[in-house]
Amino acid sequence: MTQNMDNKPQVKRESKNKIRVDFERTSLKERLKAKYLSSYFAKNVLWYIFRLLLLIGIAFVILKPFYTMIMRSFMEPENFVDATVVNVPRAFSAIIYKSIIVDLEYFKVFFLTLALSLGCALLQTFSCALVGYGLAKFKFRGAKAVFLLVILSLAIPHGTMQSAIFYRFQHLDIFGIFNFLAGGARTGIEGIDNILSKIKILPESFVGGISTIRSVVPILLLSVTGLAFKNGLYIFLLRQFFRGVPDELEESAYLDGANTFRTFVQVILPLSVPMLITVFLFAFCWQWTDDFYIPLFFTGQPPALMTYLPQIDEIPITLATIYTQVTHSSGAYKKAIVYGCGLMTCAPLIILYLFCQRYLVQGIERSGIVG
Repeated sequence: MTQNMDNKPQVKRESKNKIRVDFERTSLKERLKAKYLSSYFAKNVLWYIFRLLLLIGIAFVILKPFYTMIMRSFMEPENFVDATVVNVPRAFSAIIYKSIIVDLEYFKVFFLTLALSLGCALLQTFSCALVGYGLAKFKFRGAKAVFLLVILSLAIPHGTMQSAIFYRFQHLDIFGIFNFLAGGARTGIEGIDNILSKIKILPESFVGGISTIRSVVPILLLSVTGLAFKNGLYIFLLRQFFRGVPDELEESAYLDGANTFRTFVQVILPLSVPMLITVFLFAFCWQWTDDFYIPLFFTGQPPALMTYLPQIDEIPITLATIYTQVTHSSGAYKKAIVYGCGLMTCAPLIILYLFCQRYLVQGIERSGIVG
């Protein structure tokens, strides 16, 4: 035995060889006894069993609701009035999913939701990247105050701003432009009010400010200006990432004659692909399952082309008779229909996550908020 600089004992190679030879000369019974009848082995076994039971319990708590949703959505209507059937159907039936696809026009609504979510996610990703880059790389008076407001936007519940947001977009008037156009239409410029009233995204007259309620304009405006739902989080993530980008890359681009915006587009954004994909996935998923802005802006009876997946939770026409006559208006059967609608809504997000999981993990790791 020797000691190193830190006064820690070290075993010589000769001692290791002697120990190994002595162990090999020991009988198998003695070796098994020394290995498995020790306190160290018992402690490891107990710790392994504890972790296994803990993981099984957590998995059961998480997966049990999904199992219930899936099984009940595939039950036949008669199973819901049978007391002997709980979560395992006697026979599988896809009548709920067939009715959702046909009666609720699932694929039509799917592509409408996809177009809106994809457009908003792209606009939010670019606008938040632009704001995050400015806060990370440029020093200006009030930068810390702006960043503080961005962080505070995460803490303010959107319900407290509901009335203000609704009123702002019900009487939207940017620098008095719409009032000016409305006044021009009333004083002799024919056709302006009539033309705008025929545009689907601007369905109402703009007297006293144009009303953009029951249209996609509010959602697109909030997305392009970085003020949409959870955009404060996206700006924070991107700012943390951009702060880790070396300044020498930008200086080299400036020396080559590139301006600030060109440097941002051609140098910074290509380096930020994992983080941009992460922000895009967050924005897409939250927009896909939005239950705040769509009910807020699409008040009353929405137009025919303004129905989105979060709004599909009603009983299809095909199942209405079954619901009342076969199941006797069973609340369990109505829940099963809602389960089917929820699974049809979440299925595209699950598929998207399976393909983009690697980019999501990379983006979170490179954002600087973990580790």
